[in-house]
Amino acid sequence: MTTWTTAHRIGTAGVHLDGDLNLPEHAAGLVLFAHGSGSSRQSPRNRAVGEALNRRRLATLLVDLLTADEERVDLHTADLRFDVGLLADRLVGIIDWLREQPATAGLPVGLFGASTGAAAALVAAAARPGPVQAVVSRGGRPDLAGPALVQVAAPTLLIVGERDPRVLELNQQARNSLRATAELRIIPTATHLFEEPGTLEQVAEEAGRWFGDHLAAPAARR
Repeated sequence: MTTWTTAHRIGTAGVHLDGDLNLPEHAAGLVLFAHGSGSSRQSPRNRAVGEALNRRRLATLLVDLLTADEERVDLHTADLRFDVGLLADRLVGIIDWLREQPATAGLPVGLFGASTGAAAALVAAAARPGPVQAVVSRGGRPDLAGPALVQVAAPTLLIVGERDPRVLELNQQARNSLRATAELRIIPTATHLFEEPGTLEQVAEEAGRWFGDHLAAPAARR
């Protein structure tokens, strides 16, 4: 299976952000990644999950949600990485951009968010219930999505490490608050960053199944 990779400068919410689009032939859907605190599109964890999704015929778009200048400031202040509203606005703009591109316009969209990026993904899903058909959160902070959490219509999978007790508690509360279809997967032995052997592969497998079940392009449905 051939996968084409292209770099893009995406205009959204008044800024231009760098992104990498990986498009397998006959893609059944597209997953937009929202990275977590202090991370970027170069995140090895998100790239590993993205490659696993590409093998399942799912396109992926990994984007830096902060500009280079903002990243330099955030490195010292750590303020922007927790600005869920700002990150969500940019994700919404990227979703709209995807709907305008010939190569991706017909693909249903899934959102994969990590840490604070998961909160931004949930806010964006609430704002764009049409194109966004599924959400996966890895070690996420759904509590930071605020009132948007109960407005999410897309089926949502919450993945948390067994040894990440505070985040696990927050995700249990979020699962009970979500009105959409929501499931919680606890990965044995995993801590917050899923650095333990085999744990990230389990994340990729769970995410792949979820998106495979809930994303299907019109051609695939026929």
